[in-house]
Amino acid sequence: MFERLSRFFSSIRVPFAHKLESFLEKLSAGDKLIAGVLAGFAIAASLGALYALESSFLIEKPTDGGKLTEGIVGSPRFVNPLLAISDTDRDLSSLTYAGLMGEGTNGALVPVLAESYEVSEDGTVYTFIMKSGVRFSDGTPVTADDVVFTVEKAQDPTLKSPEFANWANIRAEAVDARTIRFTLPKPYAPFIEDTTLGILPAHLWRTVSDEEFAFSTLMTHPVGAGPFRVSNVHRNGSGIIDRMDLVASREFALGRPHLDSIRFYFFAQQRDLEAALKNGRIESAYGIAKAGAVTAPYAQVFGVFWNGNQNPLFTHIEVRKALSLMTDRGSIVKDALGGFATPVEGPLPPGSGIVVPQSSTTPITQEERVAAATKTLTNNGWKLDTESNTWKNAKSKLELTVTLRTSNVPELKAVATALKEQWAALNVPVSIELYEPGDLTQNVIRPRKYDALLFGMVVGRDADLFAFWDSAERNDPGLNIAMYANKSVDDLLEKMRTEGNAETRKDDLAKASALITADYPAVFTHTPDFVYVIPKGLGGVAFAQIAEPSDRFAGVWGWYRQTERVWPVFSQVSSR
Repeated sequence: MFERLSRFFSSIRVPFAHKLESFLEKLSAGDKLIAGVLAGFAIAASLGALYALESSFLIEKPTDGGKLTEGIVGSPRFVNPLLAISDTDRDLSSLTYAGLMGEGTNGALVPVLAESYEVSEDGTVYTFIMKSGVRFSDGTPVTADDVVFTVEKAQDPTLKSPEFANWANIRAEAVDARTIRFTLPKPYAPFIEDTTLGILPAHLWRTVSDEEFAFSTLMTHPVGAGPFRVSNVHRNGSGIIDRMDLVASREFALGRPHLDSIRFYFFAQQRDLEAALKNGRIESAYGIAKAGAVTAPYAQVFGVFWNGNQNPLFTHIEVRKALSLMTDRGSIVKDALGGFATPVEGPLPPGSGIVVPQSSTTPITQEERVAAATKTLTNNGWKLDTESNTWKNAKSKLELTVTLRTSNVPELKAVATALKEQWAALNVPVSIELYEPGDLTQNVIRPRKYDALLFGMVVGRDADLFAFWDSAERNDPGLNIAMYANKSVDDLLEKMRTEGNAETRKDDLAKASALITADYPAVFTHTPDFVYVIPKGLGGVAFAQIAEPSDRFAGVWGWYRQTERVWPVFSQVSSR
């Protein structure tokens, strides 16, 4: 090493180098060895310092590559935005199709196939300009004609699409290849949400008759303009799809997703899904409570909804209020739901962004709850009968008992049991009747055959309460399961649907929510958490609020499993 140092300094034509060379030649062999070692350390330390300095300025940037394996309960049948009803079909439709607009990771809508849009002053005409060069996964250009075709199929009553109600009475016309005009019969502020509808390729579907539509092979081998395309479909011995492979689409309007592929395994039972997650066959799944899972509030509100038409007991506001006062929502969330929920006292979920002030006198301890509820009842003519140990009203001849109907699923059974125990402290007996989900819908909810119903309502991202609380929606197929009627609330909800100003709509929503809460039409209990188990190292997964499980894929094109370190100046250069 000494000889190398000597030659190095000899090559440097400066006085310092000549003196240092002479100094080194005078050293003994042992000193030369020590000097060489020290010089080596100095060089290594300098290189390490330079590397550390460089690393401190480098940032991690997602890059393309990597796979994800996910499990879902239920096999796909209608991977099509017009007929997708099951969660499985909606999941796959959201990945393989794209709309003019789409949901971003923060819950806000972003243009996908659309480049821009304008709304007329009267709020009845929406004009969209599509991005240039957008294509379906088979390479065919997406045009305005495809959009019009999709809307017209949604409007076709013979198809019986769940999207029919959203598009009925709306005229869609292609102004040119990239321009679409929608004309509404009257202003409807939430319409922009409907433009997230996935667009079908007209060149493939136009030749499929209405009778053949639901049975087309395109239902399980979709061609869309979404971030992923189907590359392989596997069926088990019974002919049921048990695996589907999706690969990143380079045609996607927002750029190629970072993930190379997503493999889905489909299971018949929840226990099979949980076993596959445990043994490592799959890496991700939703609906399984597990430490470290990603959570977000559902755009849903659960509670006990009263039906005064079925039982006059619940036309008495003091009864509804007393039972609300007796409800310990925090305990329900902690003990019955394992902490995977958020307590609520009104008709809006926490993610709505609307804060309705709660009463500062809301009781905290059970003793305070009992005292407040007792006072509410006694002040309105109710007395606790010592023989039957129940509350009775001499004037109305009514007895305070509750028959609670709900779905036979573990979470709702647990909540119903918790409510029964809490209300027992007020001497209110509760009888719980459980129904299978389909039976509950068809034979209890639709004909409104219940006194008290423990159920949930999907408010959605736009927090449109009209279908749930407007008095015109009290009968089937309306969703006003509390049979609620309040003229002031009706006026606010109807005004919101035509109001173009977002802040005004927000103010009206807060007013409507406060009025509903004050009337105690339900004992609101909780908003459940959406729980999503994902593997370590999967980045970019973020969502503000979930209206339905497929919303977890909002922004999926930005999910990644691989990164590279680059200088900040290069961080904005897309790797897609």
